Amino acid sequence: MTIGIVGYGVDIPRYRIKAGEIARVWGEDEARIIDGLGLSEKSVPGLDEDAATLAVNAARRAVRHAGIDPQRIGSIFVGSESHPYAVKPTATIVAEAIGATPDLYAADHEFACKAGTAGVINSYALIKAGEIEYGLGIGADTSQGRPGDALEYSAGAGAAAFILGKERVIAKIEHIYAFTTDTPDFWRREYAKYPSHGGRFTGPPGYFRHVMGGVKGLLAKAGTEPKDYAYAVFHQPNGKFPRAVAKQLGFTKEQIEPGLITPLIGNTYSAASLIGLAATLDVARPGDKILVASFGSGAGSDAFHIEVTDEIERKRNAVPVRLVITNKEYLDYGTYAKHRKKLIM
Repeated sequence: MTIGIVGYGVDIPRYRIKAGEIARVWGEDEARIIDGLGLSEKSVPGLDEDAATLAVNAARRAVRHAGIDPQRIGSIFVGSESHPYAVKPTATIVAEAIGATPDLYAADHEFACKAGTAGVINSYALIKAGEIEYGLGIGADTSQGRPGDALEYSAGAGAAAFILGKERVIAKIEHIYAFTTDTPDFWRREYAKYPSHGGRFTGPPGYFRHVMGGVKGLLAKAGTEPKDYAYAVFHQPNGKFPRAVAKQLGFTKEQIEPGLITPLIGNTYSAASLIGLAATLDVARPGDKILVASFGSGAGSDAFHIEVTDEIERKRNAVPVRLVITNKEYLDYGTYAKHRKKLIM
């Protein structure tokens, strides 16, 4: 049974703030910040944008790219850690906006930055079980960073949506694997506006252990090695971690560069690895194998072995991710603070 991606779409706000502008306000050394994080700017949601609006725009683009009737979509799962409502699903908003049938499975997911890939896996499983024809998995976030905190330099905004099915598949999902533990590296408690991070747990015990665990498990399951893949996409909380984990696992710079988008738009959390996958599919060719590994704090990694089909040449995305990124407008810190509601009146 061939199950895979039949269409995808991305939405990224046009607003940006440079890391140097944030550093200026907090009296930090701009060069040290940029070198330490491996990024120079991040995306910022507009005053009328949130995780739901970004998810809707990405989903609409995915439907157009797939070329299917949205009423054939049997599941919609939206992963985010910035859902606009604590009690009111984002998935139902997306369903209504794209014209989906009420006869569908719909839910919101939360698992830090891997909630989006969790939604993709759930739709994949429902298709494999024969319950639905097409499924939609979305990662969307307007991520938060406390003023002056290290996260403020990287917490961006964006969404990616993937429609899965068995017909006109542009990229087959051949294998999936997950690696999960209870590692408290990052969290946000009820009613807290900004998240906290556990210092020494963030790097080796959190990100690196889980991404490496997910990738090694997938390679063993698929019977492959890093050299077998044309491309690899890793969760990208900054510009340095994915490069470092790729090197440790035996992947090259050339394999990861097409999907390394965080240096240009910041960490889009649940959308980060999915936007990276979309950017990679924009340039992939039939027969290319792609490895994807997300990461969510708390902590876990979802890994995918994907193989591109001939269909991708007939369904090239009209608006590639890197073209979307070029539409941008810079904000000063004061306007940025207004957009992110950091100033409470």
